Amino acid sequence: MAAASLSRLLGIVPQLISRQLFCFHTSQRCCTNVTFGQSLGPTTAAKQENVRKHPAKKQKSGKTAKFPSTNVTWEERLADAVTPLWRMNYEEQLQVKYEAQKRTLQLLTTRITNCSGTDGLCCPLHSTLPSPVTVGYRNKSTFSVNRGPDGNPKTVGHYIGTGKGRNIVCTHSDHLVNMPEKHKQVARGYEQFIRHSPLDPCILFHEGGHWREITVRTNRKGDTMAIVYFHPQDLEKEEISKHQKSLVEYFTTGPGAVCELTSLYFQESAMTRCLHEESPYQLLYGVPYIFEEVLGLTFRISPDAFFQVNTEGAEVLYRTVRDLIRASGDYIVLDVCCGTGAVGLTVCQGAARVIGIELIDQAVEDAQCNAVLNGIDNCEFLKGKAEIVLPELLPSLEGAKFLVAVVNPSRAGLHYRVVRAIRNCEQIRRLVYISCKPDGEAMRNFV
Repeated sequence: MAAASLSRLLGIVPQLISRQLFCFHTSQRCCTNVTFGQSLGPTTAAKQENVRKHPAKKQKSGKTAKFPSTNVTWEERLADAVTPLWRMNYEEQLQVKYEAQKRTLQLLTTRITNCSGTDGLCCPLHSTLPSPVTVGYRNKSTFSVNRGPDGNPKTVGHYIGTGKGRNIVCTHSDHLVNMPEKHKQVARGYEQFIRHSPLDPCILFHEGGHWREITVRTNRKGDTMAIVYFHPQDLEKEEISKHQKSLVEYFTTGPGAVCELTSLYFQESAMTRCLHEESPYQLLYGVPYIFEEVLGLTFRISPDAFFQVNTEGAEVLYRTVRDLIRASGDYIVLDVCCGTGAVGLTVCQGAARVIGIELIDQAVEDAQCNAVLNGIDNCEFLKGKAEIVLPELLPSLEGAKFLVAVVNPSRAGLHYRVVRAIRNCEQIRRLVYISCKPDGEAMRNFV
């Protein structure tokens, strides 16, 4: 009754719900609008409470959030966060990864009834396959902008700490062993540019600022694509164009020319992450794509295309997938969450047909282009959500004798409708599940 009276008093016509919540910009405005005992009944009251200031937020251990011991350098802290196994030799790293997958299989085994394999595992576990390249192998790196150890808010690098712990520091990435020198060079150049720019960095959206992170993509030929992310705030288009021009001049004829960029993109967005369809990537300079060779095939890479960050490691992965399929005859491959078509195109030889399913428009366009680039005509790529496309597609394949499903979802795993469709399709004789984190949401798909 009191809530209804308050609605009338404030001139609000709410929908019928079991509970109402009224929000005011300040506590004083609440006290001003809600008058005691008038129209709301004698139990209604609004007053200013004495609010105590919260002490520094503590971690679960009860200790105040802080940085690691000062006897560890900033570079070591960053390496521990980005490449946590860097202190081990490569053979030890492979063993750590093997043991991690063993624990995942043990967990899976405990969740599957009436299953007891060798060594407490539900299936054989092979040794971890090594990467041919272990230093400077990344073909894509994203660098953030925030306050550095010296307090400079225009520092480009990677984060140490967390927003929750209120201890974020942006540290230079020059010492990271997994990052190629070209990526570090572009990051240093971008830092120099924004430090001379009159615009502030955008650290927290509500605090203003414009310059955000930068992504660097390279191929084995040395072509380099840079994508600069920018928050427009309330700048006019003409003002943004002026800063775009300064950015191009810096990387083409200024100090940044040493980076030898082949592509320079610019995306202005008020969102943390958005696709090309939501906020188009603007090509400010150079060619629109870079290309990479994988297992003798050529792949086109657009600014937001998914591509395995270790190209040589990806070749090991795709060979392994090809070996796991082990099919003969007129079989059909279903490449679910196919991205730019890398898996489907590398395993299509010997298959009667490959059908890829992908949500992102640009990725589907890249996949179709990659098929044409390589003269492959037995692959087709469908755009849409896998949980919608796959159940509609499978009935049309009932005449097929042998289907192979290869799924490569994000960390969120497969939608339950995709899992159900695969399990209910008798023609699917083999399933290859590619996961970067099998002990995460993928486990839900397994069981």
